[in-house]
Amino acid sequence: MSDEHPAMARAGYTDVDGAAAARATARWWSAEASDYLAEHGAFLGDADFCWCPEGLREADAALLGPLPGLRGRRVLEVGAGAAQCSRWLAARGVDAVATDVAPGMVEAAAALDARTGITVPARVADARDLPFEDATFDVAFTAFGAIPFVPDADRVHREVARVLRPGGLWVFSVTHPLRWAFPDDPTAAGLTVVRSYFDRTPYVEEDAAGEPVYAEFHRTFGDHVRDVVGAGLVLLDVVEPEWPDDLEEVWGGWGPERGRLLPGTAIFRTRKPPA
Repeated sequence: MSDEHPAMARAGYTDVDGAAAARATARWWSAEASDYLAEHGAFLGDADFCWCPEGLREADAALLGPLPGLRGRRVLEVGAGAAQCSRWLAARGVDAVATDVAPGMVEAAAALDARTGITVPARVADARDLPFEDATFDVAFTAFGAIPFVPDADRVHREVARVLRPGGLWVFSVTHPLRWAFPDDPTAAGLTVVRSYFDRTPYVEEDAAGEPVYAEFHRTFGDHVRDVVGAGLVLLDVVEPEWPDDLEEVWGGWGPERGRLLPGTAIFRTRKPPA
């Protein structure tokens, strides 16, 4: 993968052109693919389905429903990264398709296909403009993909609703909205509120010319619910995984010291109403 990260000169919370930031973040993830997998690949597995840094696995949680019921149904992974989750499904006989906006991640997915012998169809695609016909899939999901990295996540939900068949399931995990009020520190130093939970100013990294190279966009719990409902979906459940007693993995701002006191992930289960 030939992409390189542009040098970051500044980082902080600031207003930004959302479209430019989303494009820059897509390039960032493409360039980051190799380093990201080198750092987190062992935890994620080549063909495993992990929802979050708390280590919640689909094998245990069954948030997409019982595995036998997924066979014979079409499943879409949005913001798939290297498609580890889809590969886990495919190894169990599920018809899974993966998409990611970053070409470098789709290249990494192909490399993992070759390494594991489990092939998953993967396409470069913006989650806000999915390259599929209406009512194509029975289930869609994303584990920390797409939603935090665009200013208009409501478009992601509307696109997913469009490609789902009536009665289809959409499950997505995101950074727990409460975390936005705290510093990105997994230790006890990260237990002090430093920002208003209601301040939606995005986190932006800029190069020396002031151009964005990476951004994340905050949404409150209410924002997520409104986005889902506005897309015509029905909210079924919200899962907030607790930190396991035996997990010592530190992943950015996630870690056992803070994770045992504050939630780090929210997983929303939604459904498209039946026809």
